Amino acid sequence: MDIPVLNPKSLHFPDVHKAIARRDGLVAVGGDLRTERLLAAYVQGIFPWYSDGQPICWWALSPRTVLYPHKLHIGRSLAKTLRNKPYAVSANRHFPAVIAACAAAPREGQAGTWITREMQKAYIRLHEAGHAHSFECWYPDAQGGLQLAGGLYGVQIGRVFYGESMFARQSDASKIAFACAVPYLAECGIELIDCQMHTAHLARFGSERMPFEDFQTALCSLSAQALSQPVGRQVIYSTLTT
Repeated sequence: MDIPVLNPKSLHFPDVHKAIARRDGLVAVGGDLRTERLLAAYVQGIFPWYSDGQPICWWALSPRTVLYPHKLHIGRSLAKTLRNKPYAVSANRHFPAVIAACAAAPREGQAGTWITREMQKAYIRLHEAGHAHSFECWYPDAQGGLQLAGGLYGVQIGRVFYGESMFARQSDASKIAFACAVPYLAECGIELIDCQMHTAHLARFGSERMPFEDFQTALCSLSAQALSQPVGRQVIYSTLTT
């Protein structure tokens, strides 16, 4: 299989549709993870996904799994948890801790992680540039403080949020973070959430599959539109009493 190699001096990516038709979505290998290249990739529906010891691999999957924030579905059990469990959800309070926890989280059928140290550093740079955001779920601890129980992170360009990974150290923590993050993102002006790959977990939240051509058309429109308000650094929801 003839796989294109990226020119380190250029931000150009090979034809995505050929990659989908001929290489199961593998667009290219090589390049780097500098902020400019990552942003150039995401607006085309391309993302890096590889393991330690491999060259950087760039992918564009079809069909694409997406979630429209206004179609978010909260099941009965989770709705009860959201009403009754003590927790707080914040935005951008501890991005490095969230991405590190996502990298360390065990995955069924995976021996390692694709969130390498190189990837973590790159996305922290994206976060510092205002293009990557984390959502943290905090549970109260025995000492009266708060502990990081779960969370998620992703990339935001225009009105699109590209979800990357989530983790849970305690039950329901990642679900709570997601259930609170989606309405908050909608309030900020996000109109489309990229979930990348289909999972039963995301399907329960209302995700759907979209042909890549339609996904790319949506990106062209929404990535160029500014948010109504920035994704800030704040507590976005809490059931904790003060």
